[in-house]
Amino acid sequence: MAGQRILIAGAGIGGIVAALALLQRGFQVVLYDQAAELRELGAGVQISPNGSRVLCQLGLQSALEAIASVPTAKEMRLFNTGQSWRVQDLGANSVTRYGSPYWLVHRGDFHHALVQALAERAPGVVHVGARCIGFEQDAASVTLVLENGERIRGDVLIGADGVHSRIRETLFGGAHATFTGFMAWRAVVPMERLPARLRQQYGMTWIGPYGHVVTYPLRRGELLNFVTAIERDDWLIESWSEAGTVAECRRDFANWNEDVLAIVDAMDIPYKWAMLGREPLEHWSVGRVSLLGDACHPTLPFLAQGANMAIEDGMVLARCLAAYPDIPQALQHYEVARLDRTSRIVRGSLENVSRYHNPQLADPIQAQEFMEREFAPRAMGARYDWLYEYDARTVPV
Repeated sequence: MAGQRILIAGAGIGGIVAALALLQRGFQVVLYDQAAELRELGAGVQISPNGSRVLCQLGLQSALEAIASVPTAKEMRLFNTGQSWRVQDLGANSVTRYGSPYWLVHRGDFHHALVQALAERAPGVVHVGARCIGFEQDAASVTLVLENGERIRGDVLIGADGVHSRIRETLFGGAHATFTGFMAWRAVVPMERLPARLRQQYGMTWIGPYGHVVTYPLRRGELLNFVTAIERDDWLIESWSEAGTVAECRRDFANWNEDVLAIVDAMDIPYKWAMLGREPLEHWSVGRVSLLGDACHPTLPFLAQGANMAIEDGMVLARCLAAYPDIPQALQHYEVARLDRTSRIVRGSLENVSRYHNPQLADPIQAQEFMEREFAPRAMGARYDWLYEYDARTVPV
């Protein structure tokens, strides 16, 4: 019901998109984030059509167009020879085929655009340095408890506080995580440091027997995003801010194509993190409290849907709260509307590993057959159309 006060723990991408969608429907929102200042790490985010159509609905199209790169295509390359296959046209074809653009954005730029939009529409609703440690609720309200002892009362509480969510922990206990056997590297490289042949304006995925590399342009082509997954069992820290070295990263790709090594050599500091997998939750909501984004469906990045799922969550949540005056009922409708899709994405992301890391890719003949089978237009459509055609603005709630 419009006018209700919605408390959101976490002011990341999902929390802010939810706030914007709620404001659009007349709700009051207040966000609390543990960070001393709102900023995001230097990394790339792929906003596919299922995410961009929500952002356009929220009036953010011009803001995103000002910071985004639009890929002209997606290309797959073999890890050692560099043999390439053009598998998708994600630029103008995205609008033609799916009705909404495909954007590649720097996470920091994207988050800043969201923060600016929220500040313009509802100044002062974000509180930083506010670590959420739990909540209490009764039939009439919910109270968010901060680490400094402050207690904030509202009608609804949404835990958008990430993979290590305290709200989820209070609701359901700690989430069990299993090491996947993959370690990831990430870096952002100025395009000007790279050879001309690597200053491409399209997405590229290098795949091999035991790892893969994804690169794509950011900031209207000024930067190249580099993110990988490599099979290693000696790094177990789940943090995006742990610095590695160029030499260590280079060792992981020592037998890869010279183009991959040229990108590694152009880095300042590559960052590394262990990839942990979690089974999707069976329930997100209890009473007046629910979850959103990584707090309830953290996923591996092998379908590039983490941010898009959080964006979808925010729109569907706002629609449910607007459609059903009874809050627990509204949150149950939100959960039902989102559970199957997000669980399918989480599991599908893990399944995609077998395509990006496959022993057949070590043999030139088997690699050719593998690529023609797994990345043919019909196979790509079957894997991605259901993702991109989803419309959080109109899906039944």
